[in-house]
Amino acid sequence: MIEFRGVSVRYPSGDMGLDQATFGIGRGEFVFLIGPSGSGKSTLMRSLIKEVEPTAGAIRVAGHDLHGITRHRVPHYRRNLGVVFQDYKLLPNRTVYDNVAYALLVTGHSRKEIRAKVPDILRLTGLSLKLHNYPDQLSGGEQQRVSIARAFVNHPPLLLADEPTGNLDPETSIDIVRLLYRINRTGTTVLVATHNNRMVNKMRQRVLELSNGRVVRDEATGLYARDESTREFAQRLRNTPETPESVKSEEELES
Repeated sequence: MIEFRGVSVRYPSGDMGLDQATFGIGRGEFVFLIGPSGSGKSTLMRSLIKEVEPTAGAIRVAGHDLHGITRHRVPHYRRNLGVVFQDYKLLPNRTVYDNVAYALLVTGHSRKEIRAKVPDILRLTGLSLKLHNYPDQLSGGEQQRVSIARAFVNHPPLLLADEPTGNLDPETSIDIVRLLYRINRTGTTVLVATHNNRMVNKMRQRVLELSNGRVVRDEATGLYARDESTREFAQRLRNTPETPESVKSEEELES
């Protein structure tokens, strides 16, 4: 799904955003991208959505060389990506329903298709009871769920999440990462850039670590069951025993 071969990005200031980065991510993988501020995480993410261009090397996404995508084709390319940001980027004067529907509207979907797809994605993300709310009426976690719903409503093959839990408390962070894991289980490749090393260490998923623009670590962090349910996943992250109340809550989101 993603292939970087000797990718370097040098900014006009002379700073290196990426330095000979080489790695591949297969279809259906869930991968964390970690590293301190200034390590190159944002540059890598921006390269994938063609906000910055490499000064050397090649990037391929789903078999397509990004260098060959002309400027006027970039919007079409981005329609096949789901992108989630730390600051949500919601439209403040639109409801939850309209924020998600807007992603379909701008990509040419009919109103009939929108009416069919939006309720489904709101159920998946646990927002069915919030569809008429505006962003300022939602918690931070709920706003991030709307952002994820908007990113995934087109069921893209690749979802990029840049610090999706950066503004959230630990419990809410678990719910957000769990939602991303659930999306990954539908077949979507997920790449998550994060500073949350504690979360990463509990996830047991593959980790790419950057330092000064270079890939310094690429490993699967322990064995994990690929058929692990989202309920089991959340309980493992919380390191807490199941209770009747927690089981009921998890089953509601599983359904």
